[in-house]
Amino acid sequence: MIAHNRLIPQGFALVIGVAGGLGAYFLGLPLPWMLGPMILNTVAAMIRAPVSGPDGLRFYVIPIIGVMLGSSVTPEIFGFLGTWLITLALLPLFLASAAGISFAVYKRVGGYDAVTAFYAAMPGGINEMLLLGAEAGGDERRIALAHAARVLIIIVFVALFFGLFIGVSSGGPGAPQWIGLYEISLRDYIILGLCAVAGAILGKRLGLPAAPVFGPMILSGIAHVAGWVTASPPTLFVVAAQITIGTIIGTRFIGATMAEVRRDVGLSAIASLLMLIAAIGFAEVIAWISGVPLAQAFLAFSPGGLTEMSLLTLAMGQDVTYVSVMHIVRITLVIAIAPFVFRWARRWF
Repeated sequence: MIAHNRLIPQGFALVIGVAGGLGAYFLGLPLPWMLGPMILNTVAAMIRAPVSGPDGLRFYVIPIIGVMLGSSVTPEIFGFLGTWLITLALLPLFLASAAGISFAVYKRVGGYDAVTAFYAAMPGGINEMLLLGAEAGGDERRIALAHAARVLIIIVFVALFFGLFIGVSSGGPGAPQWIGLYEISLRDYIILGLCAVAGAILGKRLGLPAAPVFGPMILSGIAHVAGWVTASPPTLFVVAAQITIGTIIGTRFIGATMAEVRRDVGLSAIASLLMLIAAIGFAEVIAWISGVPLAQAFLAFSPGGLTEMSLLTLAMGQDVTYVSVMHIVRITLVIAIAPFVFRWARRWF
């Protein structure tokens, strides 16, 4: 009975997600199958509609995205690795700048305690920052809300206004085309399925960051570079995965009061927009020095979620491997360094 009661609001949230995806698709929004469900479920959560996030599906749908991202890896990419060094060299400096700006917003403007402000400001993974912040004695609810709002705000901002800032729209030459269920062979299904399952399991056992997406992405990339498979997962599977991810992000605001939204999400909006301004500045430097397209560099430094930013990159027809690797490095650096920085800085708090 308890399970049944949980499934009804989850199913309702997914129905809202499908409706949001269809609406966004027919409106011509970029990344419609994730952006539509995300926005509509955020609204549903805020008006206290009986919705609940289908978090249990995340482990099953994320590997599909990882396999799809890996299918964009080609042997030619390795010839561009040298141009990535400048981005990698500037990434720690960007992270320090973005975290410092956000910390000042949460601590000085928002009046958060130092621990909560520190872990709310870190541009890392939501789950990891929530766990580290809780262990350090921070306010879990505020940290969770800050990161959920950051991911939502950055994805919406970048997706809706990307063309205004950089002049790139979705549906570019590298954007994915529709792949039917019967357009790939049984052998392709088996190989792609093995990449998804084995990649998720191995990624978790090896302790990789964002293991459910990174593990399948690596195996899928190897399989495509080796020529074992040339197909991507059918689009219907990818659309279903995006609807699920967008629904989960939107329902993270369940239980938040309007007062919390006005204050905490408002602070997150300020911090996120300042991070994006910093990302634009660093992207300009990278584009000027290394010749990496400005759009690509900006996507690589926009501190949204790995899966969401990779999907947005694919929709914009940009280099998914470059952007994904930078976000993986970002998350890894933040997870690895944040606890040490916190212990060192705590004496100054």
